[in-house]
Amino acid sequence: MLDVKRLRLLRELKIRGTLADVALALQYSPSAVSQQLAQLEKEAGVKLLRKVGRRVQLTAQAEILVAHTAEILETLERAEADMSASLTSVTGTVKLAVFQSAALALLPEMLTAMAATYPDVRIEMTQREPETALYETWARDFDLVVAEQYPGHAAPRHPELDRVVLTTDAIRLAVPPAGVSGGMARLRGGSITHIEDTAELPWVMEPRGAASRHWAEQACRQAGFEPDVRFETADLQAQIRLIESGNAVALLPDLMWTGRPPALTLIDLPGLPRRTVFTSARRASRRRPAILACRDVLEQTARRVSAL
Repeated sequence: MLDVKRLRLLRELKIRGTLADVALALQYSPSAVSQQLAQLEKEAGVKLLRKVGRRVQLTAQAEILVAHTAEILETLERAEADMSASLTSVTGTVKLAVFQSAALALLPEMLTAMAATYPDVRIEMTQREPETALYETWARDFDLVVAEQYPGHAAPRHPELDRVVLTTDAIRLAVPPAGVSGGMARLRGGSITHIEDTAELPWVMEPRGAASRHWAEQACRQAGFEPDVRFETADLQAQIRLIESGNAVALLPDLMWTGRPPALTLIDLPGLPRRTVFTSARRASRRRPAILACRDVLEQTARRVSAL
């Protein structure tokens, strides 16, 4: 009979591409991964890997095994979830991936509520960009992800993941407060009331590849200009400081202002666009009581935040 742990290593190689990346993800040594896959070849009785330069590729027979391995892992995950659901207490570890603005707005209150209501659940949180986090949740690096979707910009879909809307928030133009004389003061020439007024001003945006960056660029182009992106940072707190100090403008979601009034000016955009914040988990494990508890507390927290 084929060993499930070795089959998982083969699937990990398919997902991650190299033996070194598999070893890093699963905390093995590369030589241990190689030895286990060699043993799997003996069990299967067929060649599973072939060398291409300095890398290895899966054979057609290995691809067949990987497809069945995904089904096996889903079945085992459902069994574990059903077993956990039969218990009277909620325990276990939930590996949670979350993007920055949700981490700032939701996680502190959510973690406090979880500790009070479900003290035996351990939450391990990592900040990740949504696109990466969704992929890594599908790959079983995380159990639950809080992700975002901008209007007209669909977040990646993975067949094994579900999707539950958590909240929505407005996206607005953030500009320096009146009276602030920063680096762009000489360029303003008057008050800013519409996005078109920022055509000659310096912008701060997230790095290329982020959904928020693509959406912000499209919003500017639809307003008739190409944004002058002088500053790039994924840190939204740094973006806010650049705006508050009079050195940039940006498009920011309202979730950023949870627990603190903005020390800048916010201007509505045409059509009043809103971002969707959602959670995703693998369908095979979503019935785990610890995951259900996290989602429930996250939803309660999001409702309270939205009501502020």
